[in-house]
Amino acid sequence: MGNLALFMSIYAFSLIYRTEAFTIGPGSRFCARQSNVGGNVSQGCSVHAGRGVYTSSRLDPPSVTSLSSTWRGAKEISGLTESTAAPVFDVEKIRQILPHRFPFLLVDKVLEFEPGKRAVGVKQISANEDQFNGHFPNRAIMPGVLQVEALAQLAGIVALQPPISNGQGNFFFAGVDGVKWKKPVVPGDTVVMEVELTAWKEKFGIAKATGKAFVDGKPVIEVGEMTFALVR
Repeated sequence: MGNLALFMSIYAFSLIYRTEAFTIGPGSRFCARQSNVGGNVSQGCSVHAGRGVYTSSRLDPPSVTSLSSTWRGAKEISGLTESTAAPVFDVEKIRQILPHRFPFLLVDKVLEFEPGKRAVGVKQISANEDQFNGHFPNRAIMPGVLQVEALAQLAGIVALQPPISNGQGNFFFAGVDGVKWKKPVVPGDTVVMEVELTAWKEKFGIAKATGKAFVDGKPVIEVGEMTFALVR
């Protein structure tokens, strides 16, 4: 019985020794010993308050370097993004035209508007938008269907204004064809959209339009044809 107890004690001690020998972590004996030997600290350990502390290179903050050789500041950069003209419709006017509300109102302002024909609008993409909670948690991308929806809402602004309509009623998607996504739309992007009405059948209340959108001058989506049913 005495020999068995001695064997179990030796076995338990060997397990503890091997664990400590191969573990480099906060408070581990390996780091603690290294911090007290001639001031030398092994990789993965640093000295803090006389104890060995584990530091992983993966958690170290990245080195920050200047991304531009010339500092311009917020005022100058804001001038670069300034619209060439005041918006034709701001968000309050858009709310009067479209029935959509947060979080599904996807046109922030209209910059150009030709009654009954076409419009240019803007959608600012924010990281705080609900869809990014699930699309996707580790890589936020604006869903393609919402890009189509944003173009449809801009087309709706044209369709729900004279001479197509008197601003009363609603419009519904009846079809969409020829959709091509060119590149992902992500938080921080400013999406500039353009739609053009290609047909209006007043007897049936049917409107058709094409649409496209750009980020930084590069196309992100093209829609060959959107069909809407206007209901008064």
